[in-house]
Amino acid sequence: MTESNWRELAVLALFWLVYFAMHSALAALRVKRWVALHYPARLPLYRLGFNALALIMLLPILWLMLRHPGTTLWAWQGPGGWLANGLAVAAVLAFIMSLKHYDTQEFIGWRQWTLRTRRVEDQEGFHLSPFHRHVRHPWYFFSLILIWTRDMNAAMLLSGAMMTIYFIIGSRLEETKLLIYHGEVYRTYMKRVPGLLPLPWKSLTAKEAAALLKAAEHRSAAAPTQ
Repeated sequence: MTESNWRELAVLALFWLVYFAMHSALAALRVKRWVALHYPARLPLYRLGFNALALIMLLPILWLMLRHPGTTLWAWQGPGGWLANGLAVAAVLAFIMSLKHYDTQEFIGWRQWTLRTRRVEDQEGFHLSPFHRHVRHPWYFFSLILIWTRDMNAAMLLSGAMMTIYFIIGSRLEETKLLIYHGEVYRTYMKRVPGLLPLPWKSLTAKEAAALLKAAEHRSAAAPTQ
């Protein structure tokens, strides 16, 4: 690759680093608590604004990837192409199926806005979809499939590698909050189910998942109301 190609990749990497830093900082509980302390009236808009900003900040990154794709490194062909595209389609379908197990209004932030919720902590309780019985972060897993089943140019490879690293780091940061929310129930769940990649020998049966959910309900019922 030319010196110009390397500069373009360096700029792309910088944009991703800024995006990851901003995303992690704004998702942190201490930032939410600061907003709750100094701007409590704006807290109901926090999650909605966070998601909107995350989408807006992706636009220049996507533009850079399209404008300066760099050298083509590999393209799936023949049986490999069929397999790669089949896995990608399966990941998209699984993602769509998973939506019914989430409170999408809570996730987007619309519920917090309409109800004028001012709690710092997320409102959605501990839940285990069929996918969560096999991997703790199914959406990250589906995203990894989509990333690594695509044809690769230099920009995509760099972006894919950085997103993969961020999923690893981001999932750890997210679970720090989940441990605060759900305590020993989530710690038990972490010991039984892998984080990003399903492992055949580490999963929960439907009965075991139901037992964890029941334990979470008891913990929530015993917790003092605010």
